[in-house]
Amino acid sequence: MFKGIYTAASGMLAQQRKTEILTNNMANANTPGYKAEQTSIRSFPEMLMSAIGDTNVPVKKGLKLGQIRPVGNLSTGIYLQETMPNFNQGAVYETEFNTDFALIDGELPAGSSIFFRLSHPNGGEAYTRNGNFTLDGQGYLVTGDGYYVLSDTGARIQLPSEDFQVTEDGSVYVGNRRIARIGVAFAQNANRLVKEDNGLFRTENGQALPSAYGRANVTFGLKQRHLEGSNVDAAQSMAELLTAYRAFEANQKVVQAYDRSMDKAVNEIGKV
Repeated sequence: MFKGIYTAASGMLAQQRKTEILTNNMANANTPGYKAEQTSIRSFPEMLMSAIGDTNVPVKKGLKLGQIRPVGNLSTGIYLQETMPNFNQGAVYETEFNTDFALIDGELPAGSSIFFRLSHPNGGEAYTRNGNFTLDGQGYLVTGDGYYVLSDTGARIQLPSEDFQVTEDGSVYVGNRRIARIGVAFAQNANRLVKEDNGLFRTENGQALPSAYGRANVTFGLKQRHLEGSNVDAAQSMAELLTAYRAFEANQKVVQAYDRSMDKAVNEIGKV
């Protein structure tokens, strides 16, 4: 079996997976709060190929010495090592709906991020940057999928109607009465979060993230009647998608070339 088939096939698999991720990014280019996935492709360790043979020494009894001759390095292919969300803030735009909110990043430590706090149906908390909320039949502030939005104390936020105001510091007012404060969580290392469906994130160990309010070197704000858009760069994603497709196609041609070589070896050379 030709070892090059495995090298080319690994390239096809990696590029296929990259294509799927880029396609998903482009499909969510208009999803509020969506964070684009970034891929990291890495090569497998190279193998040093050597030829082993014998060297005849012209002595009376005959002597053969083992000889190792270096042939060169052989690449064993590539693989998609990991995918990581890009937590850079997307563009903020106005919607005119009272139940829409956008988190505005201010001063944040490198690698960190902030999120809205949600109550997860399976227990614990989930986190999102999508502030496209609504009120359910009982007046609770929820996401489009029915996850309860939590306050800074971890309680559900219940409102009498959609006639309310939210200040920049997250305080919710009905008239002059302060009802609650929208919960905002802080992730010191956002890349350690586990991404779930519908733009949700959870911690690896299931523990809740600390509050972002009152933390040193952390500044942010909230904007009511605004949403944070996706941070997908459609033009760049399309260019990367075409590059991945061409790389897949090139590896595919290599596999086809090997296949033709084996076909000749079996059906033509074998008859001689």
